[in-house]
Amino acid sequence: MHRTASLLLCLYLGCLACEGANPCCSQPCQNRGVCTELGTDAYECDCTRTGYYGQNCTTPELLTWIKVSLKPLPNTVHYILTHFKGLWNIINNISFMRDAIMRYVLTSRSHLIDSPPTFNSDYGYKSWEAYSNLSYFTRTLPPVPQDCPTPMGVAGKKELPDVKIVAEKLLLRRKFIPDPQRTSLMFAFFAQHFSHQFFKTDMKKGPAFTRAKGHGVDLSHIYGEELERQHKLRLFKDGKLKFQILDGEVYPPTVSDVQVDMHYPPHVPESHRFAVGHEAFGLVPGLMMYATIWLREHNRVCDILKQEHPDWDDERLFQTSRLILIGETIKIVIEDYVQHLSGYHFKLKFDPELLFKERFQYQNRISSEFNTLYHWHPLMPDDFHIQDEVFSFKQFIFNTSILTNYGVNNLVESFTKQIAGRVAGGRNVAPAVLMVAMKSIENSRQMRYQSLNAYRKRFNLKPYVSFEDMTGEKEMAAELEELYGDVDAVELYTGLLVEKPRQNAIFGETMVEMGAPYSLKGLMGNPICSPEYWKPSTFGGKVGFDIINTASLQKLVCNNVKGPCPIASFYVPNVKDSVPTTINASTAHSSQKEVNPTVILKERTSEL
Repeated sequence: MHRTASLLLCLYLGCLACEGANPCCSQPCQNRGVCTELGTDAYECDCTRTGYYGQNCTTPELLTWIKVSLKPLPNTVHYILTHFKGLWNIINNISFMRDAIMRYVLTSRSHLIDSPPTFNSDYGYKSWEAYSNLSYFTRTLPPVPQDCPTPMGVAGKKELPDVKIVAEKLLLRRKFIPDPQRTSLMFAFFAQHFSHQFFKTDMKKGPAFTRAKGHGVDLSHIYGEELERQHKLRLFKDGKLKFQILDGEVYPPTVSDVQVDMHYPPHVPESHRFAVGHEAFGLVPGLMMYATIWLREHNRVCDILKQEHPDWDDERLFQTSRLILIGETIKIVIEDYVQHLSGYHFKLKFDPELLFKERFQYQNRISSEFNTLYHWHPLMPDDFHIQDEVFSFKQFIFNTSILTNYGVNNLVESFTKQIAGRVAGGRNVAPAVLMVAMKSIENSRQMRYQSLNAYRKRFNLKPYVSFEDMTGEKEMAAELEELYGDVDAVELYTGLLVEKPRQNAIFGETMVEMGAPYSLKGLMGNPICSPEYWKPSTFGGKVGFDIINTASLQKLVCNNVKGPCPIASFYVPNVKDSVPTTINASTAHSSQKEVNPTVILKERTSEL
């Protein structure tokens, strides 16, 4: 490209001082074309396999033009999937139609994620280091080049606004905004518990790095990241994990019993310093509740396998139980967790065989952008209601006695009844966790993320044309304009939290359309979903395979509590929507056979 054309492009994009700057700062290559600078006054766009051609990859090939012309907008698809309940009830009961739609959901989402990985925060071009160095989070978009006129390339002001001002004006809660999808705290704590197995930022090295050895669902938050930690948590008998009995129920062992590192402040007594796979799960009772449930589930599965295979040694019982729990986790995440988030009337399905004839790679790398967008701190309420008691944040943090005083049953019941906050729409981050949101913005700047609009284009969404278009209202739009100057300069995390929510939804469009591909690729890219692993023999035969294929959040809880099983739901049911019935539940903590719980909640699912 000639020097004159390069300068005209800079002027067109609003950059009056980019002569001599990296010409790729203006992001001239569209539709996933790759920009390579040719000195300081020219660039080249690589349009290979994008479906587009031309100087900036803007001219569609015929097949691309047909596909783009016929493809409905994401919001249109979302509307169809969240309406017409009667039609979806019919489709959900026709196996081949449900399978075909689910296959399309998986492939269309997963193919948006680069595999193998392409960039990291230190390499904005393809390199062996970016591919092979697993200590980095990968990157979906390369960092903004360091020699650009503005932090977002060429758009916006020369300096980004003060993080504290951004947080206080746009993110800080004025009044609690409940999620219109009626998301429960049971969901909020599951999200935190589940995601912390692969979101482990190594702050000693910096936010671009991860401490996680695996980049996916490996249940290291249950078993420990390092082999040494795993061995300290294991009983080395019948495949089980160590535990203690309190008031007749199974709980994790204490730190003094197993000698693993856990993060507790000095005021927590030794008897309440529980030891689990993740060192930070003593932070809130919701995390330790899930850790306790999964501990009980692991030991319960070991008993089932031991009865089925009395000749198996401790190691095989442990390893096979871990694979079964990975399968249970993925099924619960897709069919309960993602199902709730989607709001779809179409019933999602966990069936790895749907992808066996598709082009699919069974590997995954966690991207730093996925780590950033998963900071859903608006979910947290102003206080926590456990039975008839109300706990402030200060009373709730590092208070593991809440778990033992109330028990898993009562915590599940209480968390299911309390509604979480709406994530999108701005101004809903509780003061107690505002510093975490601020740190997310600071880390994003350190890693030189591209703008929200750049990520919208990367995930096939139309960029916002104005601040009001982004927020759907005028007040925050004016604040954003004052702080950022240009809609193309709004940062990723700020934009995700202030973005207008979809109708009666917890998230905005960008959060869903970015998050879903990362999530589904990470789940279905797990080795247990591959043709070589996904067979009964991997899981100890039919009995283990059945545990996975019948797993649900409700069943997980019912199999691991004493007495009547509480309602366990990611959705806060209306009183008029529920008809509780009796369940014959068992303790099932260490030696009981699997419980087959009856339905304990008949919910209307019109809102799901």
